[in-house]
Amino acid sequence: MKVTIENKKGLNKDLKVFVDKKTMNTYMDEKYEEIKGTINLKGFRPGKVPKEILKRQFGKAVFSEVLDKVLKETSTKALKENKIKPAGQPKLDLKTYGEDKELEYIISVTELPKVETKSIENIKFDKYNVKIDEKETDKRISEIAKNQPNFKEASSDTKAKEGDLVVFDYTATVEDKPFKGGEGKNTQLTLGKDLFLKGFDKQLIGVKKGDEKLVEATLPENFPEKELVNKKAKFNCKIISVKISEKVIINDDFAKNLGAKDLKDLKILITKQINDEYKNSLERLSKNQILKEIEKFKVDDIPENLLDEEVKILSQGMKEEDIKKNRKNFEEIAKKRIKVGLILNEFGEQNKIQVTEQELQAEVQKQIRMMPGQEKMVMDFYQKNQSALASLRGTVYEEKIISAIKEKAKANLKEVTREEAEKILKESQKNDIDASKDKKDNKETKKEMKKTTSKKSSVKSAKSKPKSKKVSKK
Repeated sequence: MKVTIENKKGLNKDLKVFVDKKTMNTYMDEKYEEIKGTINLKGFRPGKVPKEILKRQFGKAVFSEVLDKVLKETSTKALKENKIKPAGQPKLDLKTYGEDKELEYIISVTELPKVETKSIENIKFDKYNVKIDEKETDKRISEIAKNQPNFKEASSDTKAKEGDLVVFDYTATVEDKPFKGGEGKNTQLTLGKDLFLKGFDKQLIGVKKGDEKLVEATLPENFPEKELVNKKAKFNCKIISVKISEKVIINDDFAKNLGAKDLKDLKILITKQINDEYKNSLERLSKNQILKEIEKFKVDDIPENLLDEEVKILSQGMKEEDIKKNRKNFEEIAKKRIKVGLILNEFGEQNKIQVTEQELQAEVQKQIRMMPGQEKMVMDFYQKNQSALASLRGTVYEEKIISAIKEKAKANLKEVTREEAEKILKESQKNDIDASKDKKDNKETKKEMKKTTSKKSSVKSAKSKPKSKKVSKK
């Protein structure tokens, strides 16, 4: 194979590839040998069909397969040997080809620009560590304890009041007729929360163990038996027990009930939990700082095909007229995105960063956990959509690159309290909203200026227009 580079214009290159006749014939012979054992022709034993017969009957099909294989192998090798990373799919233009002939073709390719990643080591970013005060941890544990149900059996003469737990059996009727779903055993209601049917638990205030109480309530809109929706039902309730709320004691037993070894271990776990709540958001701020710095890096040329693709993504769903109006703005955003992508990708390749199958599946599981109750649907989505899975792989790849950059760049370590972390995040959010508002305001101002300029120019043209004089005929 012989390769020569022609018509080099910026990032666009033409590579002429020449494969001699002898090499092409070798490929053909190999293919004939491969199919010889699989073809049965009348009058010939399996595997004994002469090559000339095979050529006559299958020559065109064999050559088509061989040509595809040679083009794929030689084009990949030509680009690799000349250290060309294509920006998109190269175009192949066949010049000479055919059975028992040499192969000559042109690869027209747009090359990815060379990018410099050394400056990444000089990037400065803030790395936050949230110091959680022990009082914050104790406060969170107290809130958990407050929300933990802890009831003890009351005496048989205790009357139920708001906040107590009432355990009862019931049978219900509508218009004196029983209905499906109208029975309940050991039903538990915390009075005052109104979680069963609207107004139901208020009617149980004052009941004692062993009492029978008739409760009336309207069946809700989402009741399974549609013909009974919004109908009044009578519930005959037999009170099994009344339980009174008891303050939860925060000790080792309480901690064990929550899955910790003891109270000390629970405090460590809760401290980490509070820290993690801020960690992800603060790490996003650090990532944005890094990306903003990378945006400042110089990349001389951006491939036109990548620019067009990115503009298409940015303007998806917009009218053609609006796309034309905003083309310049889209191109500026697209150039930044492409530049950052090129630099991150180059850094990833230089540092041999890859996403393993285990890491990808861990991310899929993470997505599944984020949608409780829809686990199967999410799993099916990723199994059936390879593009979605590839997008997820891209997200993991980027996060791994950012983590590697953080290791090499210059971190400004900041230890902050929970209150300071909240303030930093609120300010960041406010700045994002203000920046978005400024962009919108600038757009509106430009529109108004355009309208005003248009009005002025039309007034001016009206004033300067000479009055036509009537010429009388003599």
